[in-house]
This record gives sequence, C-alpha cells and structure tokens, in this order.
Amino acid sequence: MKLDTILVLDFGGQYCHLIGKRVRELNVYSEVVRFDISPADIEELGKNFHIKGMILSGGPLSVYARNSPKFRKEILDLNIPIMGLCYGHQLIAHVSGGKIMPIKKKEYGTTYAFIDKPVDVLKNLNKKERVWMSHGDTVLSLPKEYEILAHTENCPIAAFKDRARPLYGIQWHPEVVHTEKGMEVFKNFVFRVCKCEPNWRMEDFIDNAVGEIKSEANDKKVIVALSGGIDSSVATVLASKSIGKNLTAVFVDHGFMRKGEVESIKNLFQEFDIHFVALNEHKKFLKKLKGIIDPESKRKSIGEEFIRTFEKVAKRVGAEYLLQGTIYPDRIESGYRKHSDRIKTHHNVGGLPTKMKFKKVIEPLRDLYKDEVRKIGKKLELPEKIVSRQPFPGPGLAVRIVGEVTPKKIEILQEADAIITEEIEKRRLDRNMWQYFGILTDTKTTGVKGDARAYGYTVAVRAVQSKEAMTASFANISYQILEKISTRITNELSDVTRVVYDITHKPPATIEWE
Repeated sequence: MKLDTILVLDFGGQYCHLIGKRVRELNVYSEVVRFDISPADIEELGKNFHIKGMILSGGPLSVYARNSPKFRKEILDLNIPIMGLCYGHQLIAHVSGGKIMPIKKKEYGTTYAFIDKPVDVLKNLNKKERVWMSHGDTVLSLPKEYEILAHTENCPIAAFKDRARPLYGIQWHPEVVHTEKGMEVFKNFVFRVCKCEPNWRMEDFIDNAVGEIKSEANDKKVIVALSGGIDSSVATVLASKSIGKNLTAVFVDHGFMRKGEVESIKNLFQEFDIHFVALNEHKKFLKKLKGIIDPESKRKSIGEEFIRTFEKVAKRVGAEYLLQGTIYPDRIESGYRKHSDRIKTHHNVGGLPTKMKFKKVIEPLRDLYKDEVRKIGKKLELPEKIVSRQPFPGPGLAVRIVGEVTPKKIEILQEADAIITEEIEKRRLDRNMWQYFGILTDTKTTGVKGDARAYGYTVAVRAVQSKEAMTASFANISYQILEKISTRITNELSDVTRVVYDITHKPPATIEWE
C-alpha cells in the first residue's frame, strides 16, 4: 500500500524539517525534498508514495536576492495542493505577479494575526490568533485571482489563497510551538485540503532504518560513536539489530563529561550484548583545546580528535564504516544545506575533518528530532534512564565553559552543574524541562565571603522547555528554588562569587551558550 505523503520543499529555512515532523505527528508520512524538484521527479516519487500535497518551507533570503532559491513554476499546474510558509508564502506571490517589499518595522517573534476569512487552511481559527513571525519582506499586493485571508498590524497580506486552485500562502510559522494554533493549520491542510489518511507509524521508520544500515554497511564491520545519550544509544541498538557482531560501540571519555557520568555509562552499556570499548582520552582532548577560546574552533578541534580516536579503534577491529546518532537539529544548526545559515558547528557534522579514513559515515537518525528518537527508544525498550536523559552536547562541558578550557574550570563546572541537577530533580521539575545545566562564564566579579573580599567566577544557570530543540522557552523556576541553587553554589564552591539565571528564549538565543 502506498502511503499518503506530503512533500516539504526545502528552501534553507531553520524549521524546514520541523514542518515535516509536524506532518508526521498527524501520522501522515512526509518527505523533505529539494526546492527545485521537477514534475518528473514528483512523478517518480509517486511510484512509491501517494503524493497528496506540498509545503514550501521558509528560508533566510529575499525572493529578490541574487541566487535565492526558486521552485519550478510548473509544479503549480500539477493540481496538487500547495501551502507556502514565510519565504514560501512570498515566493508563491512573487512568481504569480504579486508585489513583495521590505517593511520598515520587521516582524520577529510573537505577534497577532487577524483572520479575515477563516476558511480552508485557516478553518476553526479565531478572529485574532497569536502567531510566530520572522520576516523582513512582506507581500503587499496580489493578482486578482488571489484573495486575502489574514493580516497583521504590519503585514497587510499575512495569508492568502488562490480562488480556483488549492494554493495557499501563510506568512507566519505554524510549525513552531509559539504559534498557538499551528497544528490546526497543518490539520486543515493535510486532512481538509489534501484529503490524507493517517496511515504512517513510527514502527515503519525502525524497519526502514534497520534495512538502510544493513544495506550501507554491506556486510562490513562498523564502529558506532556511543556517548550514552538517547541519539547514539538508539543508533547503536538499531545497528546491533541490523549487523549484529559486525558492530563495535566506542565510548570516548574526553574529560568533559558531567560528574559521575562516565562510570554510569560504562556500567550501563557493559550489560548490553554488543562489543563495547571505553577509552580515557582526557589528556589528548585537553591538549587539543589549549589556548582556544573561540566556540567554533573548540567544536572543530573536538570533532577532529573524536574522528582520529575512532580511526584508531577502527584500524584495530577492522571496521570500514562509522555510524553516528546525528539528528536533524545537529545538521541544520551546522548549516549543512546550500541556503541555510550556520548557527553553530556540531562536532559530529560541521566539526568533522574533511579527510577521514572511513568509507562512509552512516547516520540513520539524520532526519529525526529528539522527541521522535525518544519514541523510538521506548519502542526498542531501552532503559528509562537513557530514554529520559536530558540532551548533552558531544563536546560536553567544553562548550559550557566560556573561554579557554582548563582542568580547574572543568572541576568547578562539574560541581556547579551537579548542584543544579540535584536541586531541580529532587523537586521533579525535570519532568517539564528539556534541559537544565550550568555555564561557567569568563566573567569574574568581586564578592564577599567570610567578611573578606573574594574575586571569583560567575556561573549562569540555564533551564528551558521545548519539544524538539529548534525552539525553546526559558523555564519559569521560582525564586525560592533559584535562591537555593545560588546559595549552594556560592557556599560550596570557593571559586564562584556570583550566580545568574538566563531568561532568553530560543530564538533569539540558542539553548547552549557556545
């Protein structure tokens, strides 16, 4: 049976795969494809999937910018429903003869859309909706074959539709959680407009991933980069199911792990029926970072040292392939696509050296988000301590220490982070949080300890709520709890004189500081 499928055309927007994820949350399969997909390509995909609709993603460029991505206009004549979001909304208007211009007051963040006609994709929306905007250009006019469905205070055409064809444009981002009825828009498009059946399941992904790993490994030996987090753990179990004894799981202790974490990971994975190798590489990684203060340089140096370590293990066991638990936010923030901006380099994507002694890097989770990986982990019956483990960056505490990384700074941050974790978890606040951790800043301030002057570090506390890490809100922790955390850190750590709490959402910030 062919799956009903929505194609997501990728114009380089930060939330492109989040659009595909929202569709899959409705149990409808989605496939992210190139922005310039041709009618012939769509016909070819139609041999395996029932293509019921297309969504054009956002993007960082103006439709008038040189080399800005454009779709093939012929796809508008395929009689397949299309919905453009943000840049996609502007692009549909542009190719149809509408007028797009920069606006004096750019809309960025939460605003309100006034729904003039709650029909089709805007069915069941209120007259005034809280939405998330991120644009500098806006659609000012449309040809007569289009009608306006919504506007905002600064955007005269925030949503439109073609009067005759199933063709829609929406300036805001319904895929992000800050748009309160974003899922209603997707439901309307997927079910009301495209007439899709909800016939896709997460189990389908597991079967496909196991088959993909087996095909790519081609009966050769593989090592998997195992950090102990949910992503690499799921990748390891999928690989084990696929290639069995041809797999070696390698855990590299780079010296930047949280307090007590190394022993916990070793004890846990030595119980698995896999070939498990644990290496202590503290001195090598620390030497690699000596004198480095730039975050991007840190990530790239760590990424390269990881690869060199994996290469040595691969040579010893005769492995030709490296398998990683890379997920989609890692790739999009590393700016891996032609028209997407690089937010920060992830050690397992943009941080990889250009020359590696592996035939290929296999990434079975590359198009998934963290919460989707957690669902797979549960279906694979991984221990709860792995499934619910809060995300931890591959470079570890090295990118939570602002400035040069030293043994003393690592020790300070490990202790501060342990206090933050303990105070939050003993109150069970972690159940409603995505991440909670400490950052050792490079700012020193004057304090008073024991009636004497003290001069020490400032520790920042970061706690956020999110669903997929592409957007996040800072956690609303009570002052009483923050006071407890602050008091403990400054009392128990002689090198810390000040504690601050980060109250910045993502965007504009990222969850990590570096």
